Amino acid sequence: MKVRPGIVLKPATSLKTLYPVLDDIDLVLIMSVNPGFGGQSFIPSTLKKIERLRNIIDQNRYPLEIEVDGGIKVENIREVSKAGGDIFVVGTGIFKTNNYEKTIRQLKREIHRAHL
Repeated sequence: MKVRPGIVLKPATSLKTLYPVLDDIDLVLIMSVNPGFGGQSFIPSTLKKIERLRNIIDQNRYPLEIEVDGGIKVENIREVSKAGGDIFVVGTGIFKTNNYEKTIRQLKREIHRAHL
Protein backbone atom coordinates (compact mmCIF):
# COMPACT_ATOMS: atom_id res chain seq x y z
CA MET A 1 0.00 0.00 0.00
CA LYS A 2 1.32 3.42 -0.93
CA VAL A 3 0.66 6.21 1.55
CA ARG A 4 0.41 9.71 0.12
CA PRO A 5 0.35 12.79 2.37
CA GLY A 6 -2.20 15.47 1.62
CA ILE A 7 -3.81 18.60 3.00
CA VAL A 8 -7.49 19.57 3.13
CA LEU A 9 -8.58 23.19 2.74
CA LYS A 10 -12.02 24.36 3.83
CA PRO A 11 -13.66 27.00 1.62
CA ALA A 12 -12.51 29.91 3.81
CA THR A 13 -8.91 28.67 4.20
CA SER A 14 -6.37 30.61 2.12
CA LEU A 15 -4.02 28.89 -0.32
CA LYS A 16 -1.19 30.65 1.51
CA THR A 17 -1.62 28.03 4.23
CA LEU A 18 -0.12 25.50 1.80
CA TYR A 19 3.04 27.37 0.87
CA PRO A 20 5.28 25.90 3.62
CA VAL A 21 4.35 22.30 2.72
CA LEU A 22 3.94 22.24 -1.07
CA ASP A 23 7.22 20.34 -1.46
CA ASP A 24 6.14 17.72 1.05
CA ILE A 25 2.64 16.72 -0.03
CA ASP A 26 1.13 14.76 -2.91
CA LEU A 27 -2.44 15.98 -2.83
CA VAL A 28 -4.55 18.98 -1.92
CA LEU A 29 -8.22 18.35 -1.21
CA ILE A 30 -10.20 21.53 -1.75
CA MET A 31 -13.56 21.48 -0.03
CA SER A 32 -16.14 23.16 -2.26
CA VAL A 33 -18.75 23.13 0.52
CA ASN A 34 -18.42 23.65 4.25
CA PRO A 35 -17.76 20.24 5.82
CA GLY A 36 -20.54 18.65 7.78
CA PHE A 37 -23.22 17.04 5.68
CA GLY A 38 -23.94 15.82 2.16
CA GLY A 39 -26.15 17.46 -0.42
CA GLN A 40 -24.82 21.00 -0.12
CA SER A 41 -24.49 23.25 -3.16
CA PHE A 42 -21.09 23.84 -4.72
CA ILE A 43 -19.57 27.18 -3.65
CA PRO A 44 -18.80 28.94 -6.99
CA SER A 45 -15.83 30.94 -5.62
CA THR A 46 -14.04 27.60 -5.22
CA LEU A 47 -13.37 27.61 -8.98
CA LYS A 48 -10.97 30.56 -8.63
CA LYS A 49 -9.19 28.82 -5.75
CA ILE A 50 -8.75 25.69 -7.89
CA GLU A 51 -7.46 27.76 -10.82
CA ARG A 52 -4.95 29.62 -8.61
CA LEU A 53 -3.70 26.38 -7.08
CA ARG A 54 -3.41 24.74 -10.52
CA ASN A 55 -1.28 27.72 -11.69
CA ILE A 56 0.99 27.45 -8.63
CA ILE A 57 1.40 23.70 -9.17
CA ASP A 58 2.11 24.04 -12.89
CA GLN A 59 4.48 27.03 -12.58
CA ASN A 60 6.54 25.31 -9.90
CA ARG A 61 6.21 21.79 -11.32
CA TYR A 62 4.97 20.36 -8.06
CA PRO A 63 3.88 16.73 -8.48
CA LEU A 64 0.55 17.42 -6.79
CA GLU A 65 -3.00 16.42 -7.57
CA ILE A 66 -6.04 18.53 -6.77
CA GLU A 67 -9.04 16.72 -5.37
CA VAL A 68 -12.37 18.53 -5.06
CA ASP A 69 -15.12 17.50 -2.66
CA GLY A 70 -18.58 18.99 -2.26
CA GLY A 71 -21.51 19.72 -4.51
CA ILE A 72 -19.96 17.98 -7.52
CA LYS A 73 -22.51 16.77 -10.07
CA VAL A 74 -22.95 16.32 -13.82
CA GLU A 75 -23.94 19.96 -14.25
CA ASN A 76 -20.70 21.39 -12.83
CA ILE A 77 -17.95 18.76 -13.05
CA ARG A 78 -16.75 20.00 -16.45
CA GLU A 79 -16.19 23.48 -15.03
CA VAL A 80 -14.37 22.10 -11.99
CA SER A 81 -12.18 19.90 -14.18
CA LYS A 82 -11.39 22.82 -16.49
CA ALA A 83 -10.37 24.89 -13.46
CA GLY A 84 -7.75 22.26 -12.63
CA GLY A 85 -9.31 19.52 -10.54
CA ASP A 86 -7.86 16.04 -11.00
CA ILE A 87 -9.93 13.93 -8.61
CA PHE A 88 -13.60 14.46 -7.79
CA VAL A 89 -15.56 13.24 -4.79
CA VAL A 90 -19.18 12.76 -5.83
CA GLY A 91 -21.76 11.61 -3.32
CA THR A 92 -25.31 12.86 -3.71
CA GLY A 93 -24.43 13.90 -7.27
CA ILE A 94 -24.63 10.16 -7.98
CA PHE A 95 -26.79 8.74 -5.22
CA LYS A 96 -29.65 11.19 -5.68
CA THR A 97 -30.05 10.17 -9.32
CA ASN A 98 -32.18 7.36 -10.69
CA ASN A 99 -29.43 5.58 -12.60
CA TYR A 100 -25.99 5.49 -10.95
CA GLU A 101 -24.27 3.84 -13.90
CA LYS A 102 -25.62 6.42 -16.37
CA THR A 103 -24.66 9.28 -14.05
CA ILE A 104 -21.10 8.01 -13.66
CA ARG A 105 -20.78 7.72 -17.46
CA GLN A 106 -22.06 11.31 -17.79
CA LEU A 107 -19.58 12.54 -15.17
CA LYS A 108 -16.70 10.88 -17.02
CA ARG A 109 -17.90 12.31 -20.34
CA GLU A 110 -18.04 15.84 -18.88
CA ILE A 111 -14.50 15.51 -17.52
CA HIS A 112 -13.32 14.39 -20.95
CA ARG A 113 -15.11 17.32 -22.63
CA ALA A 114 -13.39 19.75 -20.27
CA HIS A 115 -10.07 18.89 -21.89
CA LEU A 116 -10.99 18.90 -25.58
